[in-house]
Amino acid sequence: MSTIDLPTAPLGGPALAQERRLRTAIPGPRSQELLQRKAAAVPVGVGHTAPIHAVAAGGGVVVDADGNSLIDLGSGIAVTTIGNAHPKVVAAVQEQAARFTHTCFMISPYESYIQVAETLNRLTPGDHPKKTALFNSGAEAVENAVKIARKHTGRPAVVAFEHGYHGRTNLTMALTAKSMPYKSGFGPFAGEIYRAPLSYPFRDGLSGADAARRALSMIEKQIGAENLAAVVIEPIPGEGGFIVPAEGFLGALARWCRENGVVFIADEVQTGFARTGDMFACDGFGVVPDLITTAKGIAGGLPLAAVTGRSEIMDAAHVGGLGGTYGGNPIACAAALAALDVFENDGVIERARAVGAILMDRLLGMQERDPRIGDVRGRGAMVAAEFVVPETGDADAALAAAVAKACIADGVIVLTCGTYGNVLRFLPPLSIGDDLLSEGLDVLESALRDVG
Repeated sequence: MSTIDLPTAPLGGPALAQERRLRTAIPGPRSQELLQRKAAAVPVGVGHTAPIHAVAAGGGVVVDADGNSLIDLGSGIAVTTIGNAHPKVVAAVQEQAARFTHTCFMISPYESYIQVAETLNRLTPGDHPKKTALFNSGAEAVENAVKIARKHTGRPAVVAFEHGYHGRTNLTMALTAKSMPYKSGFGPFAGEIYRAPLSYPFRDGLSGADAARRALSMIEKQIGAENLAAVVIEPIPGEGGFIVPAEGFLGALARWCRENGVVFIADEVQTGFARTGDMFACDGFGVVPDLITTAKGIAGGLPLAAVTGRSEIMDAAHVGGLGGTYGGNPIACAAALAALDVFENDGVIERARAVGAILMDRLLGMQERDPRIGDVRGRGAMVAAEFVVPETGDADAALAAAVAKACIADGVIVLTCGTYGNVLRFLPPLSIGDDLLSEGLDVLESALRDVG
């Protein structure tokens, strides 16, 4: 495949032809063969969105085993923000793999872990003293943040919010709002987890101040601040539907937590690292969390996660109370240092805003012509369209699923989300070119007409 110039993407020239190309129907014969092998070897619980098998990816495309090239509007669920196999990440991984792949930081530490921690301490919101611990996944980061908050406060209770998603471990399933497919049949779950109402402007029509009063009233009456260790919230819920809370909602929660000695934990696993047009979504809301959890885009596709927060809170855990065999793996740390350098110095935030402007412009135009798009919302390159029944405003999950399926069949990977399953989310890699992004949105618009 030929290499092309991509002047609209500042993240390194992709090695793959940047084109939507359908050589077979989706799925093609080779992907069908691999799907049959998957069914025989992998549990049915491990699902998939697109019925293809990837063999290469880069820029804004994913190439499958049959030679089809699909436009990627999902980024592996917000992981490949700077593109698949960014040259800086590849070089860092190769160099570190040649040195050593593992020692376990708890056995014999290494500098790259410390460098990642130092960088996150500097980049995350707030200028107070901070410390960072590294883990493997977003769920593991959230779980450890809760552990730290409980140890720091000596209190048991934790509040999460409607529409929130925090992971698939036992504790993070308890924090997660949506039952199917994440929780159903997997209980009992961890105790002392409570749920408060989220600000959802499209559905509740409340101001940020009113939505915060509603949530805090519930917390004070049903739990009591004196029993509460932490409030855990995604600044913009991801799996819950890219719900942008009304202005002032997050700030009011953070102030109440500070006044009552409650740890405010921002789960930025999906929103972090330039995705929302700021380095972190909290930056855009003017909120400084006590603890922030990150993962997904942190290491350019390698598994790494972090909890970063106020030093006095992070130091609450006793020696040996935090860690894990693979947490802060040296190869993942090398990748993270390269990725963080790209985020900070290669115009990624500006690119996220430019991509977001294209998405919002096109989707708002579609909304004007199609009343089934009830809401278009998002920040930066994290944008969603919520589908409804026009006559009632009820969620239309069937339409969202049908449109996503039609897009994939026509060579564009689009993801659904939302508590009601009626939201399409757009998370393109920021290495995608404007023309390719526009073509993907053309396919979406055509699918919407055809499904209608």
